[in-house]
Order: sequence, then C-alpha cells, then structure tokens
Amino acid sequence: MSSSFDLHVQTTISPHNGQAYHVETYPVSSDLDRTLEIAAQSQKEWIKTTLSERIAKGRKFIEKFSVLANREVPATYDHGPLGHHNLAEELCNQMGRPVDQCWGEFRGFLQRATYMVDIAESCLSDTTFSDNQPGFSRSIKRVPLGVIFVIAPWNYPYLVMINSVLPALIAGNAVILKPSPQTPLTAVRFKEALNNAGFPTDLIQVVHLSLPLTRYVVQHKLVDFVVFTGSVAGGKAIETAAVAADGFKGVGLELGGKDPAYVRADADLKDAVIQLVDGAMYNAGQSCCAVERIYVHESVYDNFVNEYVNETKKLILGDPTNKQTTIGPVISIASAERIHQQVSSAVQTGAKALIPENLYPTAEPGTAFVAPQVLVDVNHTMDVMKEETFGPIIGIQKVSSDAEAIELMNDSEYGLTASIWTKSLDDFSTLADQVQAGTIFLNRCDSLDPALAWTGIKNSGRGVSLSKFGYDQLTRAKSINMRINTA
Repeated sequence: MSSSFDLHVQTTISPHNGQAYHVETYPVSSDLDRTLEIAAQSQKEWIKTTLSERIAKGRKFIEKFSVLANREVPATYDHGPLGHHNLAEELCNQMGRPVDQCWGEFRGFLQRATYMVDIAESCLSDTTFSDNQPGFSRSIKRVPLGVIFVIAPWNYPYLVMINSVLPALIAGNAVILKPSPQTPLTAVRFKEALNNAGFPTDLIQVVHLSLPLTRYVVQHKLVDFVVFTGSVAGGKAIETAAVAADGFKGVGLELGGKDPAYVRADADLKDAVIQLVDGAMYNAGQSCCAVERIYVHESVYDNFVNEYVNETKKLILGDPTNKQTTIGPVISIASAERIHQQVSSAVQTGAKALIPENLYPTAEPGTAFVAPQVLVDVNHTMDVMKEETFGPIIGIQKVSSDAEAIELMNDSEYGLTASIWTKSLDDFSTLADQVQAGTIFLNRCDSLDPALAWTGIKNSGRGVSLSKFGYDQLTRAKSINMRINTA
C-alpha cells in the first residue's frame, strides 16, 4: 500500500485502505525538454517585472489559497466514484494523516507564506553604501538563479513546498515542481492557486517523474539549482546526479533526522510529557524533525516514563477519514514492516516495550497501521536509538548528568533539531551551545518558526530555507561598482 509505478504510470495508493486514489502518466524526455524550455523562457520575461509587482502577486496567492483551504466553506474536487473531496480530505487519502489534522498543515502553510512575502522586500532589495568616495557608487543586487527544480516529499508536502516555491518565484525564478508520487495532487493545487493569483502559467511547471526522469531533470542544462527534501539515500542520489552534470549545479538538501530531547531534573514534567508525546507521535512520527529519542535525568526518569506511557495510551489509532482518529497509518506496508523490525530487534537485544499490543488491534500485520510504542532499557547499540525510525516509536534512556545527555544527543549521524527541557535559561544556553543541530528548542519541539533559518548539519543535509537566509539560497549576489565621474 504505497504509490506504485511502472515505466509510464504512477498510481497513488491510499495507505489506510490500499485503494488506488490517483493516477498520473509520466512524460517522455522530449516533453520534459519542452517543459524546461518554456519555463526558462517564462523566467526571462518574469524577471522584467518589479519586485513590488512580484510581492503583490505573492499576497494575492495567499488570498487564493486561503479560499481553497477554508475549513468552513472548502473548495471540493471531483474524484469520480470516490466522491468529492476538499483539500484536507485529498491530503488524508493520499498520505494517511487524520483528516482533522490536515487543516493544521494549511494554517502553517499560510503562516510561512505570509512571513516570506512580508520580508521579501528587505531581503531582495539592493544593498547600497553611504561611504562611497566622490564620483563612485557601489551596490550589491540579489538576482535570481534561473530555473529551480523543487523535489517535494509526501509527509508534509504543502509545508515543505512553500519553503522554497513561493520565495523562489518572488525572487524572480521559474520553478519546476515535482511532488512525491504519494501526494501528486498537492503540487497541482499549489499551482492552481499561484495561477489564479496572476503568476504566469508557464513559470511554474508541475511534473510527475520516475527516478530516471528525475535524474534527467537534475542534470538538465536549463536547471540552475535543485532543492530536495527526503531521505539521506535520496539526497545522495540527487547530489551525485548534480555533480555528474556539466558545470557546477547547486543543491539544497533537507534530509533525515534522529532528533533527541533531554529532560532535565528541573523540567516541568507534565508539560514535557504532553509536548514530547505529540512531538514523537504526531503524523505517526513521520516528520523529519519528530522527536525520536529521549534522554531523561535519573532523578525524574521513573515518573516521566509512567506519565509518558499514560499519555501515549490516549492516542486513537484508526481510519484517518474518521474525525475521532488521532493517529493514522504510516505511509506503506513496507514502512510498517521496517518499523516493526526496528522495534523487534531492540526488544530482542534487551529493550522493554511498555505499550501492550492488544491496546491497538487495528495494527494488524500486513497493513500500514503501526501501534504507538514506548521503549525503555534502550542504548546506542540499538538501531531504534541510532537510525531514523519515521514512525510512532520512541526510545527513552536514563542519564545521570548533563554531560552524559549531551554526549548521547551528539552521538548521531544526524543534526536537524534537538530540544532541552529545563526551567533554567542559563543552563539551557550553556547546553544549547554544545548540541550539534540546526535548531535547538527550549521546552518545545517539532515546530518551525518561519523567521528562523531551517537548516541541518551532518547527514540532515545542507543549505537553508525560511527566514531571510532562505532567499540567499534562491538568489546570487551581483556586485555593481561604478566610476561615475570620468572627467
């Protein structure tokens, strides 16, 4: 139960029922050549518009998408025998998140879009100098890269697409947008709102591609930069393809995570439990910045674990189209089997599972449903504490000191986010400087602020999106040095 495809067609399978939901046909390489040529030509015209005109269209886009994502009066789309579905129902059926939670992604999408539009003028306007010598003038422009290829994931497709697509367009680029085979309609709806807002039709191109065709576009001479969000293996494949292409093609990579949390002895345990259950289990744990391992000071360890288990047991696993469901399936049967294997391996080597299997009868073998699980007596010889799980599983390990916690937090090939739970701001500041991650949270987790740079280190990728630095990745600096008076 995942998207399936042959050489010509990809079929999106709903994770919760195994039914085909949507079908797309792949283009041939000659069609892709023409698509890229059209986008490149459109970009040449687009850059002739002023920044203020592009920002105005960005604001209009926010209005248009808000109409599509209006929960009270939602737009609907005809899916034939499956019925009419609104934007949240479409997303639910494509990737399995509970339908009521899908509306939250749209709110985050609009929040990020609004912020990136609001800061566009300050980020993209020329830098000028007041200390020029008489007869001379200097400035630095931010100019677009050209055609940007955005490869989006399925787990938070709208949230990830908005990070790069809208800023790229406002900066003056064209965008080739490839959605995941699991969530193909998300890019279609995104483009629909962009075009309704006045962005040129040819400027944003949605493409559905096989792996060989994806590599073809990455290496295409008309593609100037690639933005990829996905697995480490996928990121390495994209980078390898880009390096093998002619020239020196830039690549931005947001990859996996094994994000840690450290609960200190002085933490507000009740709050930490609630936040960390949500941080580990929301979206069935399928978030690059989900909490995947927790280290707890020994003085509060037993109380924390007991409360964490009780909170986890409140989750309702089931059909994501049911409004009572709080946790849906993972993306595929293959993913479920991989997660089960990770848990089984940990238990076989000494870990203890604290959630009874019979509490979640929906999690049957051969389905994409995975019961939430809390593991204790874990250590770093186990994959569940070292390798990305991407499922509703958490390992909790006891530590005796800050130093031990920091050592374990940094003992990872990943470095996306980390969280520290304490009432001491001074201690947090000291510890935060020692943690190796792109974002360090205090008393919160699994949350993005568009004003902050979204970036990772180690195998979590390279590059940056959101914040003022997000525009830097999608543009280049162009220096202007003028000698005005030649007399």
